[in-house]
Amino acid sequence: MSLFLVRHAKAGKRSKWDDDDTLRPLVEEGVRQAEVIAASISPLQPTALYSSPFLRCVQTLEPLGKATGLSVVKHELLAEGVDFTGTVDWMHTLADGAVMCSHGDVIPEVIDALERRGMEVSGFRESRKGSVWVLERRDNAFIGGHAWPPPRFE
Repeated sequence: MSLFLVRHAKAGKRSKWDDDDTLRPLVEEGVRQAEVIAASISPLQPTALYSSPFLRCVQTLEPLGKATGLSVVKHELLAEGVDFTGTVDWMHTLADGAVMCSHGDVIPEVIDALERRGMEVSGFRESRKGSVWVLERRDNAFIGGHAWPPPRFE
């Protein structure tokens, strides 16, 4: 029984974006990363898609939504700057197969918190844009987690 925690794909640089940061979109490479993420997760039969309300997160899950017929639901507990403790508590309520997309400040804190609660982390601690954490759960306890590296294009 697994959940998936996705770091949004590559977006434009924050320093070069003059508008509201919640509206910063994916760049071309990020769109391609989102398509690879969708191709990787869709065969695993995801059950729900949750995203930070930030556009770059929603766009990261849109190809997966298209591939599975699931709608992307925006959730404030995945937003940048959120208190991760609420996110961790909420994750325990999700159905197996749920996919969440969040940010680089939230994901490492969530992984650390789950590890403090007994989850065994294997492999490299990945939090680059486009990476995916696969979180194994048994009896509503997170027991293992490992990360897929982000898609790379040459």
